[in-house]
Amino acid sequence: MSTYESKQDHIKELKTPPIEVFKNIYPDQNYRIDMEIPEFTAVCPKTGLPDFGTLYLSYRPNEFCLELKSLKEYVLFYRDVGIFHENVVNRVLDDIVLACKPRWARLNGDYNIRGGIKTRVSRTYSK
Repeated sequence: MSTYESKQDHIKELKTPPIEVFKNIYPDQNYRIDMEIPEFTAVCPKTGLPDFGTLYLSYRPNEFCLELKSLKEYVLFYRDVGIFHENVVNRVLDDIVLACKPRWARLNGDYNIRGGIKTRVSRTYSK
Protein backbone atom coordinates (compact mmCIF):
# COMPACT_ATOMS: atom_id res chain seq x y z
CA MET A 1 0.00 0.00 0.00
CA SER A 2 1.27 3.46 -0.93
CA THR A 3 1.72 6.26 1.60
CA TYR A 4 -0.64 8.25 -0.63
CA GLU A 5 -3.64 5.98 -0.06
CA SER A 6 -6.76 7.87 1.12
CA LYS A 7 -5.09 11.27 0.80
CA GLN A 8 -7.39 12.25 -2.10
CA ASP A 9 -10.61 10.40 -1.34
CA HIS A 10 -12.33 13.63 -0.28
CA ILE A 11 -11.59 15.62 -3.46
CA LYS A 12 -14.77 14.76 -5.37
CA GLU A 13 -16.89 15.86 -2.39
CA LEU A 14 -15.07 19.14 -1.63
CA LYS A 15 -17.47 22.03 -1.02
CA THR A 16 -16.08 24.72 -3.29
CA PRO A 17 -17.33 28.27 -3.90
CA PRO A 18 -19.83 28.40 -6.76
CA ILE A 19 -18.71 29.35 -10.25
CA GLU A 20 -21.25 31.83 -11.54
CA VAL A 21 -22.21 32.22 -15.18
CA PHE A 22 -23.99 34.74 -17.38
CA LYS A 23 -26.10 34.25 -20.48
CA ASN A 24 -24.18 34.01 -23.74
CA ILE A 25 -25.95 36.33 -26.16
CA TYR A 26 -24.07 34.74 -29.09
CA PRO A 27 -24.88 31.04 -28.69
CA ASP A 28 -25.28 30.78 -32.46
CA GLN A 29 -21.58 31.64 -32.92
CA ASN A 30 -18.83 29.05 -32.49
CA TYR A 31 -16.16 31.08 -30.68
CA ARG A 32 -13.53 30.21 -28.10
CA ILE A 33 -12.63 31.88 -24.82
CA ASP A 34 -9.07 31.45 -23.53
CA MET A 35 -8.01 32.21 -19.98
CA GLU A 36 -4.69 32.05 -18.21
CA ILE A 37 -4.56 31.77 -14.43
CA PRO A 38 -0.85 32.34 -13.68
CA GLU A 39 -0.93 32.32 -9.88
CA PHE A 40 -2.61 29.03 -9.08
CA THR A 41 -1.54 27.55 -5.75
CA ALA A 42 -2.51 24.48 -3.80
CA VAL A 43 -0.76 22.30 -1.22
CA CYS A 44 1.08 19.04 -1.78
CA PRO A 45 -0.93 16.47 0.19
CA LYS A 46 2.22 14.49 0.96
CA THR A 47 4.57 17.22 2.18
CA GLY A 48 2.23 20.09 3.03
CA LEU A 49 4.38 22.42 0.92
CA PRO A 50 2.83 24.84 -1.57
CA ASP A 51 2.56 23.92 -5.24
CA PHE A 52 2.56 26.73 -7.79
CA GLY A 53 1.42 26.60 -11.37
CA THR A 54 -0.46 28.16 -14.22
CA LEU A 55 -3.87 26.94 -15.34
CA TYR A 56 -4.76 27.44 -19.00
CA LEU A 57 -8.48 27.21 -19.73
CA SER A 58 -10.03 27.25 -23.18
CA TYR A 59 -13.73 26.69 -23.83
CA ARG A 60 -16.40 27.14 -26.45
CA PRO A 61 -19.49 28.49 -24.71
CA ASN A 62 -22.97 27.31 -25.44
CA GLU A 63 -25.72 29.03 -23.44
CA PHE A 64 -23.50 30.41 -20.66
CA CYS A 65 -20.12 32.06 -20.10
CA LEU A 66 -18.05 31.95 -16.94
CA GLU A 67 -18.20 34.99 -14.67
CA LEU A 68 -14.61 35.96 -13.87
CA LYS A 69 -14.84 37.21 -10.27
CA SER A 70 -16.50 34.01 -9.10
CA LEU A 71 -13.95 31.96 -11.07
CA LYS A 72 -11.18 33.85 -9.27
CA GLU A 73 -12.77 33.12 -5.88
CA TYR A 74 -13.19 29.48 -6.87
CA VAL A 75 -9.51 29.18 -7.84
CA LEU A 76 -8.35 30.91 -4.64
CA PHE A 77 -10.18 28.25 -2.62
CA TYR A 78 -7.53 25.71 -3.59
CA ARG A 79 -4.62 27.59 -2.00
CA ASP A 80 -5.14 25.71 1.29
CA VAL A 81 -6.25 22.38 -0.19
CA GLY A 82 -3.97 19.35 -0.25
CA ILE A 83 -4.47 18.06 -3.78
CA PHE A 84 -2.38 16.34 -6.43
CA HIS A 85 -1.81 18.10 -9.77
CA GLU A 86 -3.80 15.47 -11.66
CA ASN A 87 -6.77 15.91 -9.34
CA VAL A 88 -6.70 19.70 -9.67
CA VAL A 89 -7.14 19.51 -13.44
CA ASN A 90 -9.87 16.88 -13.26
CA ARG A 91 -11.85 18.51 -10.44
CA VAL A 92 -11.61 22.05 -11.81
CA LEU A 93 -12.69 20.98 -15.30
CA ASP A 94 -15.58 18.97 -13.82
CA ASP A 95 -16.77 22.09 -11.98
CA ILE A 96 -16.39 24.35 -15.02
CA VAL A 97 -18.37 21.96 -17.20
CA LEU A 98 -21.06 21.68 -14.53
CA ALA A 99 -21.29 25.48 -14.23
CA CYS A 100 -21.40 26.61 -17.87
CA LYS A 101 -22.11 23.44 -19.89
CA PRO A 102 -19.75 24.37 -22.74
CA ARG A 103 -19.64 22.79 -26.18
CA TRP A 104 -15.99 22.00 -25.59
CA ALA A 105 -13.37 22.77 -22.94
CA ARG A 106 -9.72 22.07 -22.24
CA LEU A 107 -7.79 22.67 -19.03
CA ASN A 108 -4.00 22.49 -18.85
CA GLY A 109 -2.17 22.65 -15.54
CA ASP A 110 1.47 23.67 -15.94
CA TYR A 111 3.22 23.36 -12.59
CA ASN A 112 6.52 24.81 -11.43
CA ILE A 113 9.45 22.45 -11.07
CA ARG A 114 9.35 20.50 -7.81
CA GLY A 115 12.16 18.12 -6.85
CA GLY A 116 13.62 18.38 -10.34
CA ILE A 117 10.37 17.34 -12.05
CA LYS A 118 8.16 19.56 -14.20
CA THR A 119 4.55 18.44 -14.35
CA ARG A 120 1.91 19.29 -16.97
CA VAL A 121 -1.58 17.80 -16.81
CA SER A 122 -4.22 18.24 -19.54
CA ARG A 123 -7.82 17.19 -19.95
CA THR A 124 -10.35 17.90 -22.68
CA TYR A 125 -14.14 17.79 -22.52
CA SER A 126 -16.39 17.45 -25.56
CA LYS A 127 -20.18 17.61 -25.49
